[in-house]
Amino acid sequence: MSNPSTPATATPRQPRETETRAEEVREESYVPPSTLPVPNPEAGFTFHWVATHVLGVADPTNVSKRLREGWVPVKAVDHPELELPGNAAGNVEIGGLMLCKMPTAKVVARQAYFAEQARKQMQSVDAALMRNNDPRMPLFVQRKSKTTRGQSFGNGT
Repeated sequence: MSNPSTPATATPRQPRETETRAEEVREESYVPPSTLPVPNPEAGFTFHWVATHVLGVADPTNVSKRLREGWVPVKAVDHPELELPGNAAGNVEIGGLMLCKMPTAKVVARQAYFAEQARKQMQSVDAALMRNNDPRMPLFVQRKSKTTRGQSFGNGT
């Protein structure tokens, strides 16, 4: 029977500097391909995929709307890295989506326009809500939200 207070004899270790990792074989890692390829960037332009078909049915209304917004179809000859056989129209189109581009300045202006529209809508909702406010029981409006995940789930609280 061994005495627990006496240390067991340890095998001598080699210094870490003598260990090499050259013998280790590293396996190839797999990265799934992206559904939509990313075009080579163009200075001053933003790219966007526009739906030309939804569930196999052509959607010319959506394409027309996007073209009127200022999106311009990208030609396959301008981006040979995206050129696929079978594109008769010459545009970059994959799975019912057509690659379009727009000047970045116009994209920023468009985003500012829609942000202002959202701000005005929230202001209108607040005004309608505050019309029902009564000093005897004031309404409390809080514009913060918090998302938590798994902190109290399953611990009985």
